[in-house]
Amino acid sequence: MERNGGSRLIQDRWFTVTKMDPITYAISEYGHWEKVHSFLLLGKEQAVLIDTGLGIDNIKRITDQLTDLPIAVITTHVHADHIGSHGQFETIYVHKEDEDWLINGIRGLSLAQIRKDMSRDITLPVPETFDPNTYTPYQGKPTALLREGDVLDLGGRRLEIYHTPGHSPGHISIFDHANGYLFTGDLLYDVTPIYAFYPSTSPADLVASLEKITQIPNVSQVFGSHNTLGLDPAILQEVIKAVRELRERDLVAHGTGIHQFNGFSVQF
Repeated sequence: MERNGGSRLIQDRWFTVTKMDPITYAISEYGHWEKVHSFLLLGKEQAVLIDTGLGIDNIKRITDQLTDLPIAVITTHVHADHIGSHGQFETIYVHKEDEDWLINGIRGLSLAQIRKDMSRDITLPVPETFDPNTYTPYQGKPTALLREGDVLDLGGRRLEIYHTPGHSPGHISIFDHANGYLFTGDLLYDVTPIYAFYPSTSPADLVASLEKITQIPNVSQVFGSHNTLGLDPAILQEVIKAVRELRERDLVAHGTGIHQFNGFSVQF
């Protein structure tokens, strides 16, 4: 589950913390079937937390142990498994196309379905504060909105925002120029299918977004938000082939099912 060179630190009942380098941490929730990763990136003046996890337990307990820097949350997209601890932080960024979902609730997913997904196939003890019957995704107004091409300077570390819709209208990917890390949220990961089969998703946008990230230069590592922690950038070459095949076979549409490629799959 760990990228080569990563090391674990902080013993915790729910979260697994992996130090990717001296200023980059993955905070993973391996006790849940979704195997969610959030990422803490440190600059000289500020820190960024990419997503806040499932909300089964409080991720701020971990970030408090890792840095004293002020933390801004960057939301890859507004789904329950990525905004779980948003309420613990004062500064929250989201793309403007997902702003409505953050404020008014996630479109296309019922609360009953979210609670069912959140509470099933858990393999670690959950905290007493977690009750799947009352679990409610975070809702609130963001501090600021993100757009394509925005750059956040953490002090010696620049993060560039790419609008990569499809899985959600305001899904973003984040490129760390200093290290070549590309954080792809739910646009690209391995093991389980990347999905765009709900009515609120767009297969055409997802495929266009996959194509977009293959054009980002100097990517050294790809970090999706689920499953394996850290993917070789060679997967982007497989993405190029997949995009071509999906379009040529006229598969970019809801209802065409699961399409398997070398290292990843998509579900429409």
